[in-house]
Amino acid sequence: MEKKNGGAIALLPIAVFLVLYLGLGILFEYILGIEMGFYNIPIVVAFMAAILVACLQNRSISFNEKLQLMADGLADKNIITMILIFMTAGIFVGVVGRSSAESVAYFMLSIIPAKFAVAVLFVVACFVSTAMGTSCGTIALIVPIAVAVSSVAGFSLPLCVASVMGGAMFGDNLSFISDTTIAACNTQGCEMKDKFRTNFFIALPAAIAALVIILILSFQTQVQSSIHESYSLLQLIPYLLVLVGGIAGVNVFVILLVGIVSGSVIMLATGTVDAITLITNMGSGASGMFETAMVAVLVSAMCGMIRAYGGFDALLAGIKRVFRGKRGGQLGIGLLVGAMDVATANNTVAIVMAGPIAREMAQDYGISPKKSASILDTFSCVFQGIIPYGAQMLYAVSAVIALGYSITAFEIIPFLIYPFMLLLSSLLFIFFLPEHGADK
Repeated sequence: MEKKNGGAIALLPIAVFLVLYLGLGILFEYILGIEMGFYNIPIVVAFMAAILVACLQNRSISFNEKLQLMADGLADKNIITMILIFMTAGIFVGVVGRSSAESVAYFMLSIIPAKFAVAVLFVVACFVSTAMGTSCGTIALIVPIAVAVSSVAGFSLPLCVASVMGGAMFGDNLSFISDTTIAACNTQGCEMKDKFRTNFFIALPAAIAALVIILILSFQTQVQSSIHESYSLLQLIPYLLVLVGGIAGVNVFVILLVGIVSGSVIMLATGTVDAITLITNMGSGASGMFETAMVAVLVSAMCGMIRAYGGFDALLAGIKRVFRGKRGGQLGIGLLVGAMDVATANNTVAIVMAGPIAREMAQDYGISPKKSASILDTFSCVFQGIIPYGAQMLYAVSAVIALGYSITAFEIIPFLIYPFMLLLSSLLFIFFLPEHGADK
């Protein structure tokens, strides 16, 4: 079907989604005072409204032809791959559960002196989020431990919580089973191991710098006591298998299957769960990914129409007028996904929305797929890690309040050292690394 050039007006469905989602989120969260207001917005309904607007545009194309354009947007093996990985990763998280992550934290805290406790929280959050692939899950599991560390040892509560959040975003950015990694790699058409290697050299310097700053701040506190809780080293095995397999470049489905099987055997053998509960947890883990998978489907369908209407061409032309050269193109990709994240407060959705545009930008600017995937994932995690209305911040604040303590997002933000270091590292990566041709 010949592409119809609708210009910038073809981007109207994206604008409609952003206005609905961001507008209702602000209304719920800050005007009506609804807890987790942004996450009470039915994002699937907002995307359906955006698709309806796209269907009403361009009357020269029949509705049946528009259905075909949506189907063409979905006709990519990356879409089904992404959905299957989402589901399998959800099952893995459902199998290993909360106790495994707590074992990692308490094991580390038991063998390292108390004055390093906040640094341990950061490192544990890095490990757990990389192994589990979920920043929100890591925050929900480790923040209660951070509160206990603050209460018992006397460290600043905002510093403890922010250190966990920073570590959670480290894994969100790097994990092979993180939905952001899956989305970034599949929208850019690169292997996860290639994106990991490129991304690692952005994230590692940021993590080291953050760890040094956390230690400096920690040593200013007079430690009162230390944390001692029971843990099971066996429950670390599934995480280690997934982490090592991912770094070694093993197929992601094989990695996840190994993690699921080993986790199931260990959880049953140690009596942590019974067989019925394990199966239920698998279902809960998979169902937790349903909305994310549906968003990927709806965004791909919407982008199929926007691309055919000429919306991407208009957006790319505008970006090219502002950003010049390969370095400018990389910064443009980063700011594009950052703007999407600020608007949607969801880094996976931001990547899925920005991904098709970023892929065309990468081709036009001569940026390799692994580099564009790394920039997409990194900048989305930077913005998601610091916005006060993001899920990560809301989970952290809610977890602290649920334990009877008082804290606000704006008390935590100044201590979000890792996201700020990640931004700095990303900019150095873009502007100071030697430029080469696109290394396919």
